[in-house]
Amino acid sequence: MIGGRLRQVFHRFQGRLIEFDLAPYRKLLARIDAHGENIGKLADSRLQELSGELRARARAGTNLEELLVEAFALGREVSRRVLGMRHFDVQVYGGIALHQGKLVEMQTGEGKTLAAVLPAYLNALTGRGVHVLTFNDYLARRDAQWMGPVYQFLGLSVGLIQEGMTPRDRRQAYACDLTYATAKEAGFDYLRDHLCRNSDDLAHRPFHYAIVDEADSILIDEARIPLVIAGNTEEVIVDPYALAELVRRLRSGVDYDTDENARNAYLTDAGLDRAEKALGCHNLPENMLLLGQLYQALHAEVLLSRDVDYIVRQGKVEIVDEFTGRVVENRHWPHGLQAAVEAKEGLAIQAEGLIRGSITLIHFAQLYPKLAGMTATAQAAAEEFTQFYRLPVVVIPPNRPSIRGDAPDLVFVTKEAKRRALVEEITTVRATGRPILVGTTSVAESEELAAALGRKGVTCQILNAKNDELEAEIVAQAGAPRAVTISTNMAGRGTDIRLGGQAGQYHDEVAALGGLYVIGTNRHESRRVDDQLRGRAARQGDPGSSRFFVSLQDDLFQRFGIDESLARDTDARAADRPLDSPEVTAEIAHVQRVIEGQNLEIRKTLWKYSYVVDHQRQVIHARRQNLLTGQASRSLLRERAPERYQQLLLQFGPAVLDKVERQLTLYHIDRCWSEHLDYVAHIRDGIHLMTPADRSPLDTFHVTVGRAFRDLLTSTDDAIVETFFAVEVTADGIDMEKAGLKGPSSTWTYLINDHPFGDWFQRFYKTLTHSGELIRSLKRALTDQSSGA
Repeated sequence: MIGGRLRQVFHRFQGRLIEFDLAPYRKLLARIDAHGENIGKLADSRLQELSGELRARARAGTNLEELLVEAFALGREVSRRVLGMRHFDVQVYGGIALHQGKLVEMQTGEGKTLAAVLPAYLNALTGRGVHVLTFNDYLARRDAQWMGPVYQFLGLSVGLIQEGMTPRDRRQAYACDLTYATAKEAGFDYLRDHLCRNSDDLAHRPFHYAIVDEADSILIDEARIPLVIAGNTEEVIVDPYALAELVRRLRSGVDYDTDENARNAYLTDAGLDRAEKALGCHNLPENMLLLGQLYQALHAEVLLSRDVDYIVRQGKVEIVDEFTGRVVENRHWPHGLQAAVEAKEGLAIQAEGLIRGSITLIHFAQLYPKLAGMTATAQAAAEEFTQFYRLPVVVIPPNRPSIRGDAPDLVFVTKEAKRRALVEEITTVRATGRPILVGTTSVAESEELAAALGRKGVTCQILNAKNDELEAEIVAQAGAPRAVTISTNMAGRGTDIRLGGQAGQYHDEVAALGGLYVIGTNRHESRRVDDQLRGRAARQGDPGSSRFFVSLQDDLFQRFGIDESLARDTDARAADRPLDSPEVTAEIAHVQRVIEGQNLEIRKTLWKYSYVVDHQRQVIHARRQNLLTGQASRSLLRERAPERYQQLLLQFGPAVLDKVERQLTLYHIDRCWSEHLDYVAHIRDGIHLMTPADRSPLDTFHVTVGRAFRDLLTSTDDAIVETFFAVEVTADGIDMEKAGLKGPSSTWTYLINDHPFGDWFQRFYKTLTHSGELIRSLKRALTDQSSGA
């Protein structure tokens, strides 16, 4: 206990809010245990009556803290009866912390799904709705079906959101006491709600409480990724196929160069001249649209690799997430990069459309008055959880002490030496009957390793971004005797790996062999991802071990400063032996810490740029919501056009005038907000070129976007009044289509893989700095666009 308190003090001193001391939770657990003994012998019907009484008290306004002990004891007993699963003490601790709005760290296999039932039940008693936000549709469906019978026994309704559901089904699911959904689907429904023209079409009701599963992935790794709803547009773009063919003929080192980390590609003078001749454009920097799309084509060709950054499936480009190795459904690259990749692969170009609304997951999560989360790897991201979400981290110990053995990395000079060592290790260990789970960083690497093992007669299951619909079933069998499962990093996350197979029938046999052996083929940029992979082994006190095989030619080390100069052991180079160098091991750890710090700074910077726009979104959405629900406090038309308003009021009555004002206001809010978002994206991309030397780009962005928003509010009101004078009003209101005020005929949603290489203006700006005239041309063109926007 004292150790836990000392660690808490240390982390507070470091600026991180991490709790290790569980003494307050133990006191509550003792009361829950005592109450559980009292209700343990009651009949099912009596337990259901008790739940009804708790629900009535909660909805009458009783503080939930007063109901916690009774609700947790009841939920624990019902889980035992309905599921045959009684919460361990540590799961109760986790449930208490979740109810208190904290971020709970529980190791893999410790039963986070069951732990969430207790706080979800308690908070759902109010009738205001609880959302359990998961990582993918499969987990949402599995958890709703698995835990649903507990809630239903207790008299609560359970809803499930899945991609492709009808609006009516979505409304019904969100109206339930508890709703399981992915974070992105809940976010997309929020965006759809803010394009509704009728309050009856709203999917969401006011937010209350959310529990976020796999919180480090959703709230950290994917937090800055914008969710987008777009509408069709008559936008005309430069032919991306012609640009793809052009950049395919460019020569590395002659027409273009890449930076030392291979994250950016730049045209040289020769390349710029060659492009201008091929395109028939005499001053390419003056043509912003063409130059931007040329750079997107270059980056698609040079910097993005098939089966690493994306796959092609069923005639479409699908992006592979850098953290998970999974395909991220419905994610697009922005600013024409998606079209450039599609053209590179010779595929049909998918419409990007005009953005009608957008929100990042970090801002969406902050809409919940009460938020909690759970993950197996929280401590490394504790600073971000505290800073962005005000979520202190609570570290819950495992139910049984972990006995996993984490062996030191084996570091090789070359990738080929590493590959040979991997094949030998997997072949040797599999011969003993021990199951092996291999985590790779790309689809291509998974398939190459599987092919090499196949040549050795080793059959394996490949789990990667190409067959992710089977990942849960495959991962569940990864603990069976002699199983070799190769997966991209974190594939199958959220699915338990039981020793001895899914049913555990060979548990003792596999345990005697040492349990599951987890092998990582690369170090990831984030230590959290490495820890997630290690955590697949040794669940619930079972034996298990892990080891990483890495080489100095791995992308991570090539890009961030570890190279063959560290490999001074020439014998190791010649004999393909692993390096015996503490210096290399220390440098690997250092690189990961540096990259994590860089990524944190990137997220902080993006947050600084986005929070002003998010505040503007809240202002617009509040006005829109008040109008939809009849809570608007003023009539713009009565104030600005009193004579026409009064005339039509006498002719048609107040209901028709209210409808007219709602029609016009919603149309112009949506139109002006969409235009504002497009302008903001334009300004953010070019802000470094627009900023005076004595001011920071961030300050310039805030001033520019703030001024644009004030103009937006004025122009929206002006447009509403102007249209009111121009349109025909009838007893049915306004015929919007006849008046030319119809919105997009279709909308669709997607995620933006935001700024994979950095702002494209910044990228080609660096290539042109040698020429003052070109820079002046570029700035002049950007200034002309800004003044006309």
